[in-house]
Amino acid sequence: MLSLNRRSLLRAVTALPFASWLATAEDGTQAVQVVQAGADRTGQPHKAVRAGSHLDFKVLTRETNGGMFVMENMNMSRGGPPRHVHFEQEEWFYLIEGGDVVMEIGEQKLRLKPGDSVLAPRNVPHVWAYIGEQPGRMIIAFSPAAKIESYFEETSKPGAKLNDPQRYEAHGMKLLGPPLLG
Repeated sequence: MLSLNRRSLLRAVTALPFASWLATAEDGTQAVQVVQAGADRTGQPHKAVRAGSHLDFKVLTRETNGGMFVMENMNMSRGGPPRHVHFEQEEWFYLIEGGDVVMEIGEQKLRLKPGDSVLAPRNVPHVWAYIGEQPGRMIIAFSPAAKIESYFEETSKPGAKLNDPQRYEAHGMKLLGPPLLG
């Protein structure tokens, strides 16, 4: 089932003309922006669920007309988000460097090493945890973007409750259980 969903997503992505995803500038031209290494597309810092971890937004929802949202999770420390499910999008993980990431997608237990990637299909519960000793770095993409960018904007604000079931539901997800590491 996972490979069918992955294939379906990849087939859909390659069937779309990429230019239709790009946001159009006021003069009708396609806006092209380079996001430098270590930079956030918005120019604002974002934090991840785990203390010390940092998110850089690389491709914004509005730039793809809702087609996708991409972020880089840097300085990852041990741990990860609670078990949850996305009702509106697939989530793709690509571990760039650092230690391993353990994951559960549906009933499958996986271990990603740097250079590995995996797709978590929509409507399939999943959870992951970074288990490396040194800081790690991972790219995470969501397609379509739905409300996920605003979720990360909100949880980056000071005092935000990170594991709030209502926040998950407001952004097209459901909180299902605890993180893999406490």
